[in-house]
Amino acid sequence: MSYKALAYAGIAAMLVALPAAAEVVGKVGVDWVGNDIIVDAVSDPEIKGITCHVTYFDRSIIDRLSKGNWFEDPSNNSIACRQTGPIEIGDIDLSEEGQEVFKAGMSLIWKQLVVNRIYDRKNDTLIYLAHSRQVVDGSAKMSISTVPLFNQPVTWKNGKPE
Repeated sequence: MSYKALAYAGIAAMLVALPAAAEVVGKVGVDWVGNDIIVDAVSDPEIKGITCHVTYFDRSIIDRLSKGNWFEDPSNNSIACRQTGPIEIGDIDLSEEGQEVFKAGMSLIWKQLVVNRIYDRKNDTLIYLAHSRQVVDGSAKMSISTVPLFNQPVTWKNGKPE
């Protein structure tokens, strides 16, 4: 395989926006040039019974060729998380910053779609924050979803935090 073919294969692999933990459950075409909105189902690795649906924009080759900025997708993302089974909470980070539970590349090198989980003790609620991470300029585009645990049968493997 030539150096050029290897480079193209590497670029194509990096343009794939999702790790194995996400499952594409929807794909909506938005225009005639092949741009799509992708809907993925993502399970929280430390909490059974919660599924997040994350959307992102997938630019077509035609769009990339005509507008430039070949190696980057927009930061417009959305998230919705719901209880989809009995909730079992494992060892989660209880800090204010929470814990990164999902990450996907949105550009060749620097930009990523990130989902953080934060536990709001006072309101007994899980918060899922989707945002873009860029090395040079952080993105103010974000979306949140909450899963209230109040009056729900929840199993805490390490005991419910006080």
